[in-house]
Amino acid sequence: MATETAPSGGAPTADVAGAPLRPDVLGGNRVLDEVRQQAATALAELPMERVNGDGDRPITFRQSLADIYAYRELLGNLVRKELKIKYKDSVLGFLWTLVRPLLQLLVYSVAIGYFLGSSRTIPQFGVYLFSGLLAWSLFTDIIGGCTGTMVSNAGLIKKVYFPRELFPLSVVGAAFINFLLQLIVLLGAYAVTMRFPHPGQLYLVPLALVVLLLFATALGLVLSAANVYLRDVQYLVEVGLLLWFWMTPIVYDWTKVKSNLATQHPLLYDAYLANPMANVVLAFQRALWPQGLGTPFYYGGNLAGRLGILIVVSAAMVWIAQRIFARAQGNFAQEL
Repeated sequence: MATETAPSGGAPTADVAGAPLRPDVLGGNRVLDEVRQQAATALAELPMERVNGDGDRPITFRQSLADIYAYRELLGNLVRKELKIKYKDSVLGFLWTLVRPLLQLLVYSVAIGYFLGSSRTIPQFGVYLFSGLLAWSLFTDIIGGCTGTMVSNAGLIKKVYFPRELFPLSVVGAAFINFLLQLIVLLGAYAVTMRFPHPGQLYLVPLALVVLLLFATALGLVLSAANVYLRDVQYLVEVGLLLWFWMTPIVYDWTKVKSNLATQHPLLYDAYLANPMANVVLAFQRALWPQGLGTPFYYGGNLAGRLGILIVVSAAMVWIAQRIFARAQGNFAQEL
């Protein structure tokens, strides 16, 4: 039955069921509407406030570190989430972490080692190759994962506030755990060959890891923020990593670069050695490739000094990257 209405300008006198509307109900509805309108007007007149900074300035780097530490339990949960999502509903689970480096090792051992003859000149070419791939896999896992982490977690970003840096840092943590698992392959190679790294060179591994983690974290923070505003960044990263891989002495030895650039193009050779990942890979090869000691492929430069300088530079890059990230994160929810 249609609602009956009062004469022109009057209020309805009956609902859709034909029952008369009580005056107290009509009055209550009018009061609620007035309260809602007043509340909406009051909220609209309130000044806008930033949740991640004081005034127009983002919070300081020290405050950001304090916030991250305060949310350390959430960071641990995000690391576990990264690991679980990556291998969710898979039969092999974490064993898939070993599949990619082992497949790369097989392909490059056959293509570079057998067909191009590198295995005939470089002793234990498989160990040499895997020591470099180990560092490179950690680097690419961090860069590739960080680039898309803000977009993939858009739902959380738009619903609740916590330090947005936790997302890239969770990728770094998950990638480092995968790195530790991949070390099992290298330990197995040592057990088979019965040749173990020289203890005097193992100090290079933690130095190289610090450089890698700081450098990759700095790039990851910037790329994760940039990808929110320009989604082409994730595709540019894929192309850039492919080029970067071949600019790093992993599947070929550094002496080939030296013989072609050191005398004819010394500036290019210096630029090549300034590549942080080249130094990290050379450090891994010196420390984790025991068969290279005493061969022409053994890099005898001052790697400890170079890594020390790179640690300072990479730490400065992390500070700069976090400042860029802090400036950009204010509009993440809107852009996503």
